[in-house]
Amino acid sequence: MWYYYLLVLIIGIAFGYMRSGKEDKWGLLKWGVIIGIILGIIFGLISLFTGGILAGLGEAWGVFISIVLYVIVFIIGVFIGDMLEGMKKK
Repeated sequence: MWYYYLLVLIIGIAFGYMRSGKEDKWGLLKWGVIIGIILGIIFGLISLFTGGILAGLGEAWGVFISIVLYVIVFIIGVFIGDMLEGMKKK
């Protein structure tokens, strides 16, 4: 469902915004991938059981692609949140 992606984006923005201090981009990317995979698995399984967007691809491929998309959306949100935090400090 598309609103799960929006929720993951908002969580990513909040995570990137709350990580205070000078962030190295590599560390931010690493934690973004780890948390994104966890959220992707959770929301991917929820989408599978509720007939989400990618349910027609088959269960295994649909969940895998969904997890990858959730990770990408979360990482984008993390970098947006980090950028907003940087703008706040200026």
